[in-house]
Amino acid sequence: MDAVIVYIETDLNPTEDEAKVKKAITNLIDNPVFTSEPAFQGCKLKAKAQGQVALTRFRNLLRSDRIRDAARKILYRASRDGGNVISFYLNKQVAYAGHVSFSEEQAESPLGPLHVVIETETPKQLIDWLAEKTEKEKVR
Repeated sequence: MDAVIVYIETDLNPTEDEAKVKKAITNLIDNPVFTSEPAFQGCKLKAKAQGQVALTRFRNLLRSDRIRDAARKILYRASRDGGNVISFYLNKQVAYAGHVSFSEEQAESPLGPLHVVIETETPKQLIDWLAEKTEKEKVR
């Protein structure tokens, strides 16, 4: 598989514990490098990880949470531009608890979502690895 770069960005609100938000992110990806920058309220926390292996935790969570088929549909929708980017949102609190829940950009979480962007030359191949099909094809 070609090079894979994973970016996760979220607002770190003044009421949030930075260590807990970092834990939410490290529950999803391996070996992230964190940076932060000031924002309107609080700061913007960013994480970056490289390589397909960085997504192994995310892949395992999709399996253990038994949401591969649903995740597959969401990830394909998130990459439909035909480009080399897969962009989606995850619930921050659920990630902290060690699970995956896809969300919308706004509204579902009062603390805001985690915005995940994955850059890869082969998005379809990466999605097939992350969330392989579990449904059996019907034989006619």
